[in-house]
Amino acid sequence: MYALRNISRLSRSAAAIQTAPKAFNAAFLKAGYASEAKSSGQIRSVIGAVVDVQFDQGKLPSILNALEVKNLDRRLVLEVAQHLGENTVRTIAMDGTEGLVRGQPVEDTGAPITIPVGP
Repeated sequence: MYALRNISRLSRSAAAIQTAPKAFNAAFLKAGYASEAKSSGQIRSVIGAVVDVQFDQGKLPSILNALEVKNLDRRLVLEVAQHLGENTVRTIAMDGTEGLVRGQPVEDTGAPITIPVGP
């Protein structure tokens, strides 16, 4: 009897998991994790893959937003990991940080990093 109740509970959980991605995608973008207002900032420090970026007052990007470094010979994406205060965010570089310098412009994409899946 006990095993049958657990199986029933597990099957209900599996159904909820299967429908979660559709609800998650819409809720994720509406929940404020991605800001629609794009803003620009400047690199303040680079220590390995950790890059601190400062923005204008009130223009701080949301955590998990993707930032793109400008004036670089290749595309470099940074992901916001932490708000440090004083209009500064701590980011993680998705590629090598060679060539980054203080004062280099950075633009908020207004959305989290996305990876295409499937055909």
